[in-house]
Amino acid sequence: MSNTLALPTNLSVGTFDSYINTVSQMPKLTLEEERELAVRYRDHGDIEAARKLVMSNLRFVAHVARGYNGYGLPLADVMQEGNVGLMKAVKRFNPDVGVRLVSFAIHWIRAEIHEYVIKNWRIVKVATTKAQRKLFFNLRKSKKGLGWLSKDDAEAIAENLDVDLKIVYEMEERLDGRDMAFDLPTNDSSEDNVSAPVNYLEQHEADPALLLENADWKGHKENLLSEALGELDERSKDILNSRWLSDKKATLHDLAARYNVSAERIRQLEKNAMKKLKMAVILEA
Repeated sequence: MSNTLALPTNLSVGTFDSYINTVSQMPKLTLEEERELAVRYRDHGDIEAARKLVMSNLRFVAHVARGYNGYGLPLADVMQEGNVGLMKAVKRFNPDVGVRLVSFAIHWIRAEIHEYVIKNWRIVKVATTKAQRKLFFNLRKSKKGLGWLSKDDAEAIAENLDVDLKIVYEMEERLDGRDMAFDLPTNDSSEDNVSAPVNYLEQHEADPALLLENADWKGHKENLLSEALGELDERSKDILNSRWLSDKKATLHDLAARYNVSAERIRQLEKNAMKKLKMAVILEA
């Protein structure tokens, strides 16, 4: 089936109810008619045959989509995703297996609807792993009421769905949550405005101008330090590198042995070099 196959435009006239009424009046196919159309599409690429297969089963998609009416998403959009699943099923349907198209298509219809619901039910994706996706669509039906799960209920759900108990509790918290605007409209009389995330997630240290200024100042000091190091004699640079800039830092006695002087002399050279660096940075800053 071509990816450009589209439903007829006469299905979108009027209201959503008129769409339901139209697809309900589509003629049903007999087993022989369905198999003949499926063979024509599979063997000859007959797009018109595929179209008839889709059209005759749109009422079934509408029936499945109504089962997802409690997720707060537009039913028309849910149904449209189900139609996409139906078209994918028609593309993969094998009429020689001996099952009706509607039995084969249910998996594809629900898969497309599930993907749409998970992506759009909340701003933040509520289910990402396979276990979470399985639990998302079963937890509501498994709960006995609107209250929180008891320990026994949670353990029973985890066992029935073959998921960890921890995941059951995590998904229950996600389902109980709700989206909130970061910055609610200003309204002194509204208690909701007090709890808006903007009031407690503000980070004063993240001022872009201040961050840029600090980054420039840090870079400037690093340049001054690099230039000051370049002005030191080789022995002083080696002492500072060995004492402060090396992964394996040398001791005063190590450097004393290297330069055949006392440890105290190395300490004095290190102190003088550090003083020169400090003065260079302060005077040029």
